[in-house]
Amino acid sequence: MRNYGDMATAAPTVERTGQPVEDDVVDPERAWITIVWNDPINLMSYVTHVFQKLFGYSKEKATKLMLDVHNKGRAVVSHGTREQMEHDVARLHAAGLWATLQQD
Repeated sequence: MRNYGDMATAAPTVERTGQPVEDDVVDPERAWITIVWNDPINLMSYVTHVFQKLFGYSKEKATKLMLDVHNKGRAVVSHGTREQMEHDVARLHAAGLWATLQQD
C-alpha cells in the first residue's frame, strides 16, 4: 500500500486464471443453432403451425420437430450465423415459444 499524504491507496493486482474452458471459446467458423424447448403452455398444433410459418417447413417436417420438442424436450429448428440465429430466436419468442441459441 502506498501512502500519498493522508490518502492510502492500494496498488493494482493482476490475478491469473487458468486457460479458458473449451465451452467458453467461441469459434467463428462453427455454425450456430436455434433450439426450441418444451413448455407446458403451447399446444402441439400451435408449435407445428409456428414452425411452418416462420421457417417454411412442410407439415411433416414441422410435425417431426414439434414431436421432438414434446418427447425429447427440445429440437434444433435452424442453423446458420449467430446473427441469423439471434433473429430466429427473437421471432420464436415473439410467437410465444421458448428458444435459445448456441454454437453447434
